[in-house]
Amino acid sequence: MSKIVQLKATSRSRAGKGASRAVRREGLVPGVVYGDKKEAQLISLSYRDLEPAIQTGRFLSTLVDLDVEGKVIRAIPRDIQFEPVRDFIIHVDFLRLGKDAKIAVEVPVVFKGQDVCAGVKAGGTLNIATHEVELMCSADFIPDQITVDVSGLQINHSIHLSDIELPKGVTSAARDDVTLVAVTTKRQEAETTEAAVTAEVPATAQKAPAAAAAAAPAAGAKGAAAAPAKGAAAAPAAAPKKK
Repeated sequence: MSKIVQLKATSRSRAGKGASRAVRREGLVPGVVYGDKKEAQLISLSYRDLEPAIQTGRFLSTLVDLDVEGKVIRAIPRDIQFEPVRDFIIHVDFLRLGKDAKIAVEVPVVFKGQDVCAGVKAGGTLNIATHEVELMCSADFIPDQITVDVSGLQINHSIHLSDIELPKGVTSAARDDVTLVAVTTKRQEAETTEAAVTAEVPATAQKAPAAAAAAAPAAGAKGAAAAPAKGAAAAPAAAPKKK
């Protein structure tokens, strides 16, 4: 189960850009808590307390207990806004979680057995399709990671999310099955790369050589008509005007 982060927060009554700037001048980060069929609550949090939690890289899939002046609110971060130039935190949104709530979260996928993968030993290439999957799970239980063993994966075979036994109560949030990893041959990899490059070339660029080739004979014929025949006398020069 994911670790629950404890954060202290205080209520704030004023909304708007001016009020948010005033909060930031005090070394705090403005935020809002919404959801669970309750009114949105404006809060502010200590920048020093918030920054380490965000720097973990998994803040948006981490359960948070917000201690708002003695009242604890179980929530999950849903959005973080950064100042575009100096890249510091300027706002955080939290989703309030009610009892038995289910949420969609991005969970890391960790692969093991790459060094002994059967398909790689047979000359194939291991292609990892994704490093995160979106899962539906209880707000009280978010998996730390999904582990995929690729040691037995053969050439031209793949592993999908449906092949993985997920923890109880955890399901995929995607409508379609998700490909996690596959082993392909070098020829397949080259064909895939070539197809991708061809798809990127504009249609007009692909037609240009053919158009140029068609235009070349026509241009040559036109030039031949303009030039005098071999052995024929050149046209006399225009006579000078009489003075």
